[in-house]
Amino acid sequence: MTTQHTYRVIVRGTFQDLTDEARARLLEEVEDHGLSRMRFTPEGSLTYDRALKHFSFRFTVVSDAADGEEMAAALAEDRAQTALKALGGGVGAGFGELRSSVTDLDTMKINRKGR
Repeated sequence: MTTQHTYRVIVRGTFQDLTDEARARLLEEVEDHGLSRMRFTPEGSLTYDRALKHFSFRFTVVSDAADGEEMAAALAEDRAQTALKALGGGVGAGFGELRSSVTDLDTMKINRKGR
């Protein structure tokens, strides 16, 4: 049996070539995607602002430890692409290259201050 690790992945990107319809849908939903709504979840938490330039997703990914952070990033980026294509009631949102940063929660060191 392989060991599973839990990863927190932030996927960042830039909106590109948004249609007028996609822009209108994103602006209608902007209040649902602000900084106060950021959470790491398996489904992903999307944040962006009214400028509709940059966005970020926060994902929790559980994957085999042997596959490492690269696999967790690839899985999160795939989820982000799927969500962006379905965004705005199926209108979809154009986007450029995605970048990811990954933290393995199972190998993270926690520094506790002494009492």
